[in-house]
Amino acid sequence: MTPNILLITADDLDASVAGCFGGTANATPRLDRLAAEGMRFLRAHVPVAVCQPSRSALMTGRRPHRNGAQGFEPILDDVPVLPDLLRPVGYRFGILGKVSHLTPQERFHWDTIRTADQLGTGRDPQAYARATAEFIADAAQSSRPWFLLANAHDPHRPFHDSENEHAWWPEETRTDVPPPSKVFDPEEADPPGFLPDLALVRKEFAEYLSSARRCDDVVGAVLDVLEANRQADNTLVIFLSDHGMPFPFAKANCYVQSTRTPLVIRWPGHIAAGLTEGSHFVSSLDLFPTLCTAAGVDAGPDLDGRCLTSLFTGGRQAGREHMVTVFHETAAKERFEMRAIQTAEHLYVWNAWSDGERAYRAENMFGHTWPAMLEEGTENSEMARRNEFYRTRCPEEFYDLTSDPHALDNTVGTGRHRKERDELRSLLLADLQFHGDPLADAFARFEAERRTT
Repeated sequence: MTPNILLITADDLDASVAGCFGGTANATPRLDRLAAEGMRFLRAHVPVAVCQPSRSALMTGRRPHRNGAQGFEPILDDVPVLPDLLRPVGYRFGILGKVSHLTPQERFHWDTIRTADQLGTGRDPQAYARATAEFIADAAQSSRPWFLLANAHDPHRPFHDSENEHAWWPEETRTDVPPPSKVFDPEEADPPGFLPDLALVRKEFAEYLSSARRCDDVVGAVLDVLEANRQADNTLVIFLSDHGMPFPFAKANCYVQSTRTPLVIRWPGHIAAGLTEGSHFVSSLDLFPTLCTAAGVDAGPDLDGRCLTSLFTGGRQAGREHMVTVFHETAAKERFEMRAIQTAEHLYVWNAWSDGERAYRAENMFGHTWPAMLEEGTENSEMARRNEFYRTRCPEEFYDLTSDPHALDNTVGTGRHRKERDELRSLLLADLQFHGDPLADAFARFEAERRTT
């Protein structure tokens, strides 16, 4: 039987936050339940850590430079999008939230559209529930399988009850947005290891966790409708985030926490409950061919993703020993070109933009955390050094993730890990050349010059 497809996305939800991925207790109870009913992917990543490019890659199965959306640009006209392949076999398509982040909108031919304004700025669980119920009922009337893309706008800024929320939203908007089912206090909001444990950082991270819980409320509301309509047994459910949290050293970068996503897939009859896949690197690019396979259609040959279905039953896939990620452009359309490759043990980052003078700027510096880091740096020399590194970087970064999981100690320029760095440089160059990356030649020149100095 052709399955229905429910694809749920979060906006800026770091994988490490989800309880089922070892995160904060009580942050994501409904996602945790979904994971217990399906499969968790511990090494899942998105190809790029910014919203529209990540979502465009998801819906095309192609890297940003090959689908046209390196930044906030439209997908190229000659690049197929998922509805192009699934609509001919009868699927009805709906989208809830983040509508403007898949363009051109007319390429998708959505049968049902609900914008953020119709969903409590994308943060009202009951509005998502009503829209889901209406969509499922419409599909039932036409006896068609359906594909619903339910995009929660949490935990994107402004966070719940934050100063940003009060400054950016008028009172009537704030009253339309329900509070999370749990609000976190700073005392229970331990910051991730790549951020300093400062009072204002804790305050903001607590606000972020509260917004993550409201995202989880949306997940629960949508899944409740699925169960109430007795559609769960014939629905392939996928949950993931578009990238990591909007804090320094995360979103809009190429660190592990920038691109790691809490990917969960539930497919009754095809995936046993409670499974964990932790030995293969997988990408959101892989979801395009996977969904095509599930729907019984040919995904075509010109993709950067690979079908995941053999992993659902414990199979092995060669070539999943490392992950390459990229960054091109911020939401403000500033180019900070980065390329990275990671294995289970190491991370190598090439910052093509770093020249020792240019300063990095991105939306992850909004809010309390970055100013708190700067203030701490006035008296703490180690914090000052880390702040300056974040602003200017250096052409290369290399981290031993086994001993340094939060990437705090860049070992480039030291005698450590020379062999491993050379191996990852070679793998990255081969990957960029194979995929026709626009900076492949520049990286080749960089490598040649490095070897002669």
